[in-house]
Amino acid sequence: MSEKISTPKEMKKVILRGIRATLLASGSATKVELSEKLGVSFPTISKFITQMEKAGELLPVGLDDSSGGRRAQRYAYNPEYRLGVALFLEKAETQYTIYNALGEVKEKGTSSGFLLGGIEILTKQIESLIERHPRIRSLSFGVPGSVNDGRIIYIPGYEKFHNFDLKGYCEARFTLPVVVENDMNAAVLGYYDKLDIRDNPSLIYLYLGQNGPGAGILVNGSVVRGNTSFSGEVSFVPLYDGRNFQQAITDAEGTFTVMHEAIGVDAVGRLVAAFAAILNPNAVIFCRDEVTGDLLDAITARSASYIAKEHLPKLMASDWREDYLNGLKKLGLNLMITANDDCI
Repeated sequence: MSEKISTPKEMKKVILRGIRATLLASGSATKVELSEKLGVSFPTISKFITQMEKAGELLPVGLDDSSGGRRAQRYAYNPEYRLGVALFLEKAETQYTIYNALGEVKEKGTSSGFLLGGIEILTKQIESLIERHPRIRSLSFGVPGSVNDGRIIYIPGYEKFHNFDLKGYCEARFTLPVVVENDMNAAVLGYYDKLDIRDNPSLIYLYLGQNGPGAGILVNGSVVRGNTSFSGEVSFVPLYDGRNFQQAITDAEGTFTVMHEAIGVDAVGRLVAAFAAILNPNAVIFCRDEVTGDLLDAITARSASYIAKEHLPKLMASDWREDYLNGLKKLGLNLMITANDDCI
């Protein structure tokens, strides 16, 4: 193990995470294989495996073929031992998905919106989910606003939750690990997770939707949050004299116009050109529900009037909701595999 470890508690956490991550990635392993893979002594691995099996976290899945000596037992991770919940916090509703350690969906549904209804509604929703699924061990929230270490620092339209520490509140209330992420950061992370990461692309995920425009920015596999966790708030980009990006793509009533007027195409084209000049990303991903192939072609052509075409990113469309959920699940699964257990 290459991590710097200063306490026995940290060592325990690293070993647990390594065993879980290895078994989830490979499907199964023997004690010897885990010892070699993690660089941990066989007696220590054996101790952890024995206690994790006793707790029901690991399952024996058969014996290896004999190579002349005693046949080694193989172990797999029990995907139902821990469950996670991903929650999309939107204006009028809260959508939730319960999944196991393999990311398989166990239940999903919709309930009243926390952003309009208040924290008490969200608390009751989570209590109900935990009552039905006592194995829930992580909560991951996506919010349409900027987040700094679990605290919502900017959420236009929902000022009563400005500077609200959602992570701290939920960890104290439910005694579970919690992650809170901006919706676009989660979406770009979820999109990246399904790619061949050997290409190590830099990506921007641009959403123009119901809570105003926003972007998730990922460089070399890491989400860019910025100095004050305000990165991606592209509505403020001053593209024109007297008008920022959001003002340019909406009419006087606040209606989204990019698909209907040349000014909208020009505004997005300028933003894409700015992305190319500053970050030179591989691709800009749009929500599939907001664009067509013809619109992406028009935006590309307009961007090329501001910057040489060979420097422009590919413009692509994807299922935003699917990517968003995938990103929240990824964050929640990381919480699940890093958790400590008192039984070990």
